[in-house]
Amino acid sequence: MWTVLGVLVLAVVSILGFAAITVWRAAHHDGAADIDRADAIVVLGAAQYNGVPSPVFQGRLDHAVLLWNQGRADLVITVGSKQVGDRHTEAEAGAAYLEQQGVPAENIVALPTGHTTYASLQAATHEMARRGLDSAFLVSDPWHNARLDAMGSDLGIEAYPSATWTSADTSVITRGKEYVRETFAYLYYRIFGGG
Repeated sequence: MWTVLGVLVLAVVSILGFAAITVWRAAHHDGAADIDRADAIVVLGAAQYNGVPSPVFQGRLDHAVLLWNQGRADLVITVGSKQVGDRHTEAEAGAAYLEQQGVPAENIVALPTGHTTYASLQAATHEMARRGLDSAFLVSDPWHNARLDAMGSDLGIEAYPSATWTSADTSVITRGKEYVRETFAYLYYRIFGGG
């Protein structure tokens, strides 16, 4: 009995350890280093306040602007719905911010859908498929990279997670919590999927 229990504990610890290492390694790799250009830049939503991106969301959008200014893609897609009582969606707030930073409106697509990462990315990949596009830089926070890579692949695109390190999540404690949370989120996605 104790042997079986020990084996189970060891297996659980090993799986968690593997997931944690996967999340950590993905967080410290920039997909934009793997390819010069992609068909699109997809910015995953975060909180917005009356049409103004939160500091976390602004960090992601600023990274998308950086990729845009480097000529890395011809289309930027913002995604994300809104919370109950909100007047603006994350996608709309993100698109407006991108325009203010010089990205032409005709090169931005706002998809105001998705309350989860998977649903938002699914909407983006459907829009890409409609346009005949199949590769994208996926912009979020670094600890999301492993899950975004898996989701992008599952949804049929060439995914290149390219995270911002300039969002509001800068403290060691905050980042540590995010890595722990994302380790479990990554495992959950790998076991149960996102649909």
